[in-house]
Amino acid sequence: MSEHRSAAEERRDQGHSEQEIDGRRLDAPDKAAVLAEALPYIRRFWGKIVVVKYGGAAMNDPALAVSFAQDIVLMLSVGMRPVVVHGGGPQIGRLMARLGMEPQFRDGLRVTDAETLEIARMVLVGKVNRDVVSSLNVHGPLAVGLSGEDAGLIIASARSPELGFVGDVVDVNPQIIERLLAEELIPVVATIGTDTGGQAYNVNADTAAAAIAAAMNAEKLVYLTDVPGLLGDVNDPASLIGAVTVDDLDGLLAGGTLSGGMIPKIRSCVRAVRGGVIQAHIVDGRVPHVLLLEFFTREGIGTMVMAGEAAADR
Repeated sequence: MSEHRSAAEERRDQGHSEQEIDGRRLDAPDKAAVLAEALPYIRRFWGKIVVVKYGGAAMNDPALAVSFAQDIVLMLSVGMRPVVVHGGGPQIGRLMARLGMEPQFRDGLRVTDAETLEIARMVLVGKVNRDVVSSLNVHGPLAVGLSGEDAGLIIASARSPELGFVGDVVDVNPQIIERLLAEELIPVVATIGTDTGGQAYNVNADTAAAAIAAAMNAEKLVYLTDVPGLLGDVNDPASLIGAVTVDDLDGLLAGGTLSGGMIPKIRSCVRAVRGGVIQAHIVDGRVPHVLLLEFFTREGIGTMVMAGEAAADR
């Protein structure tokens, strides 16, 4: 009897071998079932624009950054049209500290003088954007980096004199993104905007992502955060709210129930959905492959924001 195994025998044994994923053992039938479950979702989202706001642990943890890049490339590969919008507040803070600069904040927003603005542009456009593009392009020539300054993508105006060059989104011109999507590329947007006179502004990435999603008539807007989603009790992860309407969120905002960094995300979700985005999602970016779990499984993950109860189907 030959000591050499045939290719068919190798394939057969590999098919029956088990693989451990996230602590679970999956054999070949299990893997096939996972793919079969994903099929209707792949068909549902074929050709749909999905805006993903990237930040937090998902960006700062190297393993999660790899997982994120794989998810985005897979989404593109199955016919979705992902657009990545990123911030970089912690990275800006670290560089300011290295330069001996003391950051100042008012109502949670960084006071941005001319020097701080230059640092923000350098970090967001020259460092963070390049890193995200590079991580995606490991899988092929797929991603193109943009700033909101490019082709008049994000038109901004000063929020207040006290904050300096912190900008609010006035308008979005999505043509450059549309051209890239038509070429089956992944736009990666750093959120520096300009006014009509060419003055640059640092724009909150949550706000920018919502404005871009609305301008693109996106199917979904997804925020990667460092929490499981919107919690009824911030101290109880089990109080996760799986689905909520924009009217419900208006009540939470008016009642002062929400606090901290969740407020701009919730406000942005409300604006996006009222602006025409079908659904917005707040998901835990600390979970590996969280985007695949959200888009391609029955259960979904995190909190889904919708216009009304009739839209509750994930």
